[in-house]
Amino acid sequence: MLNEESKSFCPECVEPTQSPQAPSSVDRRSFIRVVGGGAVAVAGLGVVGLPKLGRAEETVKAAKPSEALVKELYASLSADQKKAIVLPWDHGADKGIATRLKMYNSAINDQIIHDEYTKPQQELCQRIFRSIASDDDGFRCLTRGGTFDGSGSFEGCGAHIFGNPDEGKYAWVFTGHHLTVRVDGNSEEGTAFGGPMYYGHSPNGYSDKNVFNFQTKSVLNVFDALNEDQRKKAIVSGNPGEQAGSLKFKKPPEKNPGIAYSELTSDQQQVVEKAMRTILSPYRKEDAEEVMQIIKAIGGMEKIHLAFYEDSKMADGQRWHFWRLEGPGFVWNFRVLPHVHTFVYISSKLA
Repeated sequence: MLNEESKSFCPECVEPTQSPQAPSSVDRRSFIRVVGGGAVAVAGLGVVGLPKLGRAEETVKAAKPSEALVKELYASLSADQKKAIVLPWDHGADKGIATRLKMYNSAINDQIIHDEYTKPQQELCQRIFRSIASDDDGFRCLTRGGTFDGSGSFEGCGAHIFGNPDEGKYAWVFTGHHLTVRVDGNSEEGTAFGGPMYYGHSPNGYSDKNVFNFQTKSVLNVFDALNEDQRKKAIVSGNPGEQAGSLKFKKPPEKNPGIAYSELTSDQQQVVEKAMRTILSPYRKEDAEEVMQIIKAIGGMEKIHLAFYEDSKMADGQRWHFWRLEGPGFVWNFRVLPHVHTFVYISSKLA
């Protein structure tokens, strides 16, 4: 079950507390082989629609896997640092949701990297963060073009360690404005990205200024590929919400909203597969493959539904305001307007 933070996820949102609430082609057989076998190059392909980084914007390269870098960081911490920024694996679980599994809109406990880490450790944290991106384009997405959105800088975000990377389960959790991502060495079994993931960007999701606009365009291609009868099934009126109550995995006899992937033609399914490849493209290959393995475990793409939400309360004239991929143990909830908020939870153990 997803957490529900007491504060609004995004302070500049216009809605109250959030409680009402051109990708490259992909061969269909190759994609289904990913879903069936859980391995192939879904990520690491570059984010479609983003310019390459210039020389002045070159990013830190990760010479080691993410998990090795987290262990290196942990080993460098002083006793006082460990007291401040290392928390028990099950911290907060007695209150309903473990702290490591919550989604945040700023640094946990307002403990920012600039204040908690030495300069060498800050550089190591940046290497860890870079290592979870597929490439420089993926890194640009996660950093929102180097701005980190309202956080203003990498050092203005937070990074905490839960558990002991040398002795058992652990998670490195990076939090900032419109971002919660993790490295956990698969400590959270059967769960993609180490737990619920949150990403977003302040510009209008239909604007080219939004770094996730390429995802909006990709899913618009899916909508455009549907015929009129299919659109009637796919379009849902209202607002799916963005917090715990709306992001729980549905159990039978509950039905997922929208149209099922299995109801689409083979050509339309190819468009969906391209969209799936596109939304996974910012993330490292290991995370993208794990998503595919979990999709296989929950019954394959045939179990996934697609829904497009028209919010009648929005007077912007746009066709839809949310899109949502949903199935057993799978939610990818993307809000386009007034700016991008995306909540992702993929877990076979809770399906």
